Order: sequence, then structure tokens, then C-alpha cells
Amino acid sequence: MSTSNKTIGEFLDALASGQPTPGGGGAAALTGSQAAALLSMVINFTVGRKKYAAVEDEMRALLERTETLRTALVAMVDDDAAAFNAVAATYSMPKDTPEEQAARTEAMQAGLKQATEVPYRVAEHCLEILEHAGTVGAKGNANVVSDAATAIYLAGAALHSAVANVNINLKYIKDEAFVATWTQKRNTLLENAAATYRTSLAACAETLGVEL
Repeated sequence: MSTSNKTIGEFLDALASGQPTPGGGGAAALTGSQAAALLSMVINFTVGRKKYAAVEDEMRALLERTETLRTALVAMVDDDAAAFNAVAATYSMPKDTPEEQAARTEAMQAGLKQATEVPYRVAEHCLEILEHAGTVGAKGNANVVSDAATAIYLAGAALHSAVANVNINLKYIKDEAFVATWTQKRNTLLENAAATYRTSLAACAETLGVEL
């Protein structure tokens, strides 16, 4: 059963079980989807209100994007599990001959690369959520901007959780060029996320008139 077809209770039961998936990567993706959903909520409280008519078109365009992000991140819960399972499957491959050992290593390395890319995409999506949260926090319905602030905290946590999964997979990849490329991509993403997090949170705080 895909994650989108599970109840909250079913997903949490699966997360708490003795099975490896869903795990931290899946939890990160689902948390990111909740952040996107909260931004959609704030936008839905903004569009159609006369007080916010000046930002109607901008908010409607943002709503389309936050809903796309929400759907994509839920799907990534299953993508993360599939990537993990692909790596795990290589452990049962035969390794009695040099040829089998080489095939096993090649399959494992390919799986680890995929298992790196999936959580990185989760982190990228969470960064986009952080970017949109600043706009929503500054221009959205002030009565519910605290929910945009919550989206920022959730997206930040999801982003760093996803990066933790990137890091653990990079540790075991032998392709030095791949590791160097993705390490730089990760570092750039984290730098952008730190700056965006602060800016977006400040936008919400200014609208709300409270410290965050």
C-alpha cells in the first residue's frame, strides 16, 4: 500500500515497527509534505478575501506550487523506501566468484547513488517550501500566518533530516567524483536553506508582531 493510501495511524505503526521502511527518509518527506500543506492552508485563507485582493493572482499561483510540492513529497516517502530496498537487496546477491562479487558491488554502488539522490530531492523540495513561506508569511492572511511559521519549522527539520540520509549514503560510495559533486550540491543547498530559513521566519514574525 502506498503512503498516500495509508491512514496516519497506519503510517506511524509502520514507522514504529521492526521493519527498516518507512524510516527516517520517509519521515522527512512526509514532514515536508505537511509543511507544504500548511502553506496551502494559509493561501486558502487568503484567496477570495477582499482585503488580500491585491495578491490574489500571486497567491493562486503559489497555491498551485505548494500543492504540487505536497503531492510530490508524499510520493517520495515511497521512493525513499524503494531506494533503501534496492540497496538492501544487493546484500543477498551471490558473492562466491570474483565475477559475482563485482556484480554485487556494482549493484550496491548504483543503489547507494539512488539512495543519495532521493533524499536530496526531498531536501530541494523543502528548500522551495522555505522560499515560498517567506512570501506567504509577508502577504498571506495575517490571522493564520502562524501556520506559515510552523511550515518553516517543519520544512527546516525535514530538510536537515533528508540531508542526514544523503550524508550516510555518501559515506559508502566509492565513486570519488560522484561524492565530490554531491557533497558540493549538499553544501550549497544547506547554505541557501540557512539564509532562506532566517529570511522567511523574519517575514512571518513581522506580520505576526511576535518573536519566532
